[in-house]
Amino acid sequence: MEIKQCDKVEILTLQDNYIEITAMDNTQVVQRANPVDKDRKLTLSLLAEHGFSTLVKIYDRDYSGSLLFDFGYSEDGAARNAVILNADLASVKSVALSHGHMDHTGGISRLSKLIPGDKKAIDFAVHPMAFTKPRYIKIGDAPKIYFPEFDRQTITKEGYHLVETRVPYPLVDGYALFLGEIPRLNDFEKGFPVAFRQQNGHEEWDPIEDDTAVVMNVKGKGLVVLTGCAHSGVVNTVRHAIKTTGIEQIYAIMGGYHLSGPFFEPIIERTTAELKAFKPTYIVPCHCTGRRAIMYIEKEMPDQFILNMVGTKLTFSF
Repeated sequence: MEIKQCDKVEILTLQDNYIEITAMDNTQVVQRANPVDKDRKLTLSLLAEHGFSTLVKIYDRDYSGSLLFDFGYSEDGAARNAVILNADLASVKSVALSHGHMDHTGGISRLSKLIPGDKKAIDFAVHPMAFTKPRYIKIGDAPKIYFPEFDRQTITKEGYHLVETRVPYPLVDGYALFLGEIPRLNDFEKGFPVAFRQQNGHEEWDPIEDDTAVVMNVKGKGLVVLTGCAHSGVVNTVRHAIKTTGIEQIYAIMGGYHLSGPFFEPIIERTTAELKAFKPTYIVPCHCTGRRAIMYIEKEMPDQFILNMVGTKLTFSF
């Protein structure tokens, strides 16, 4: 499926699990937040949460437009950060949701209200299974832990044009691509074993097939693959991005890789080896990747590794 090439992709992180305002490691690619008030005083505080939200701005010659990808956990966390960061939400042309879990949907209302004007022309791309309910975690005989319910009205009441699709769908005037359902093809990315749901009154394992990603294509550099949690597997996701676009060159792999905790730590080494094989210019693990995985990826891919955090703007240009 065709995806337009662009000159530059800027990804501003509105929500992630980590913040460190003393990093002082700015480069041409990495620009850390400087949360000072109008009087140049350090009185503003960015909020880190177990959630993910990004504003992706795409440039090509005289063209520019943005994609809002995910909304963070709490009602006001990503929106609060967007205001502090002076995020250009007026440039939003499309919206995409990685999947229907609360750490990606919680801030939809507050963040959407910061987008000015009529949203009828803004596509909101989502896999139809994102609205599955009830969803819950079940570990042995312990009581079930339910995910907050997520429904279509949460999106439509904000005025968006809802696009439910299992197949790839172009966004931002063809400069970005919503990947739709990710085929699970390898032998080690097997999903979240304790995730369950009810369908037609019967309990079943939840494969979280709504999990997806978005991709952009930078001239001469290749694909920027942006995931939410990668419940489909980050390796499966990148392979699907390559197959869908026909572009094998990978510029950056960014987002949650879901390698945290005892169910996923055993596949950290295999996942990292497979990511190395893609030969990305940059690797940017975020959100649910987990401390051990992030440390291991940094050790194995030191020249490609970028530590992400709330308020960071990453610039991937040709």
